[in-house]
Amino acid sequence: MTDRAPSPTPSERARLDAADRARGEEEQAKLPYKWTQTLEEAEVNIPIPGNLKARDLVVELKKGHIKVQVKGQDAILDGDFPHSIIVDDSTWVLSSKSDNTKEILITLAKARGSNWWAHIVTSAPKIDTTKIVPENSKLSELDGETRGMVEKMMYDQNQKAMGKPTSDDQKKDDILKKFMREHPEMDFSNAKIN
Repeated sequence: MTDRAPSPTPSERARLDAADRARGEEEQAKLPYKWTQTLEEAEVNIPIPGNLKARDLVVELKKGHIKVQVKGQDAILDGDFPHSIIVDDSTWVLSSKSDNTKEILITLAKARGSNWWAHIVTSAPKIDTTKIVPENSKLSELDGETRGMVEKMMYDQNQKAMGKPTSDDQKKDDILKKFMREHPEMDFSNAKIN
């Protein structure tokens, strides 16, 4: 039998989650870009001075890498993706936000079977993907397999938060109980179950 630390109370869990969220938001705020995502794509917004034109920029999108820079300057964003993208379905545009600021808007099409990204590039701080809650309206638009996976993840996350077994834990327990019923001749009294 292993000694485990007691699970935090709901109020302690809420406090820890709030601290994690604040730390994550602070790390993300320090990045030279903002980003959001859905299961199908990630969107990156990079603010730049308003006097720059598209010809002043280098934007390279490869299957596993991104590089964004103003010509002659250090890269604003340069690194490997955590998962592959579909290059032909990914785009970037330059848009004006005001007279003195513009924004590079990059839409990255995630490769099939991709999932929530913890970061845009692997060298950047990670976000906690277990805390992502997709919009309900978007959940209904997912294909059956993806929707099932997301609903399972949400169920398991909720179960863990309440200190209850996940769906995988329940499945293992059901298999064990069935095995024990089918084999009454075996002695399970000294069995250790993790």
